[in-house]
Amino acid sequence: MTAIASRSQLRMVYLRYALFTVPLVLLLGIVSSRLADSGYGNPWFAALVKPAAMPPGWLFPLAWTLLYVLLGLALALILHARGARGRVLAVGLFVLQLLLNYAWSPLFFAMHEVRAALVVLVAMLVTAAATTILFARIRKAAALLMLPYLAWLLFALWLNFQIMALNPDAERLVPAAASADIIL
Repeated sequence: MTAIASRSQLRMVYLRYALFTVPLVLLLGIVSSRLADSGYGNPWFAALVKPAAMPPGWLFPLAWTLLYVLLGLALALILHARGARGRVLAVGLFVLQLLLNYAWSPLFFAMHEVRAALVVLVAMLVTAAATTILFARIRKAAALLMLPYLAWLLFALWLNFQIMALNPDAERLVPAAASADIIL
């Protein structure tokens, strides 16, 4: 036997990485979303004028769950590539774009900073694209796992821009307070 580890042993090492990275990426995404009160249940967001191409509310948690799983798997592939040139930089950029990702929901939904959220999305897209390029140099499969995320970020960037254009005073928008009055 000339190999240090068998293929099944190497798969198990990848699986151990994935069992850590996938739940971690997903959990942090859920925490960011919950802390920001993101989504259609947010009264401020509900009061905004939305673009005609705005997807239904149920699609966002489904899409983000899938995207976070793919991101966790991509990260596990890169972590598994010990000794690969550029691995540390690739992981560092991945973490940076993920931190930007987690910052977007509180910035947009909780702080109502639509313009700042757009800037964060641009930075996120640039760092995610750079991460994907670095991932491709290490593991092509990891880069392929990043492609749906990049596509979604482009769509999110367009949505954020459209919301900003349709709601020039979004930062100052205060939704109408709910009333307990009974109208007969």
